[in-house]
Amino acid sequence: MARFRSEMTEAMDSLCGRDPVLDGLIARHGVPLIPRRAPATRRFHELAQSIAYQQLHGSAAAAIWDRVVATLGGGVVTAAAMLAGDPEDLRGCGLSGAKTRSMLDLADRVETGTLRLGRMGAMDDDAVIDALTPVWGIGRWTAQMFLIFTLGRLDVWPEGDFGVRTGYAKAWGLGATPTEAEMAPIGEPFAGARSLVAWYCWRAAESGDGARSG
Repeated sequence: MARFRSEMTEAMDSLCGRDPVLDGLIARHGVPLIPRRAPATRRFHELAQSIAYQQLHGSAAAAIWDRVVATLGGGVVTAAAMLAGDPEDLRGCGLSGAKTRSMLDLADRVETGTLRLGRMGAMDDDAVIDALTPVWGIGRWTAQMFLIFTLGRLDVWPEGDFGVRTGYAKAWGLGATPTEAEMAPIGEPFAGARSLVAWYCWRAAESGDGARSG
């Protein structure tokens, strides 16, 4: 935990004074709420949860996920518990057929050792993405959210995320929302702390912050 705090402090220090719009976002929203690295025992739970949240608003996704957790016995969801359950029970929680298939494929890969989530803390970002995306229904975005919010990686730039793109456009006063291809070079000046900048873009998208400096 001390190491993560040190890395977060270093990343924040590297951003301060780098861009006047970003300085204003930092002043208004404070330190990003990026959790410290989750233990290996929670990684399946959090990855399955991220699948449940795909393309849904927070409250609806949370309700579905809460039902999944309850159906599987409560507490931390494991791959073994998910495989032992009835897929129709998962569907009954509100999961689509595609999300049910995705979670079961993930659980099967974890249980058979094809996918070793416990090793991912020592893998670089690209290797984690390459390991996760063969799972049915897990794309680059889900893998990036896993990197940020489960592994606590501070330099992930989810260039395809709509909230990041729209938030950047609002905060920096652009006339149009950047495309995914345009977002890649936009993130380069913030290399080393791009997860934090993405977090501020999400806040800007939610709050409607316009272009202004601190």
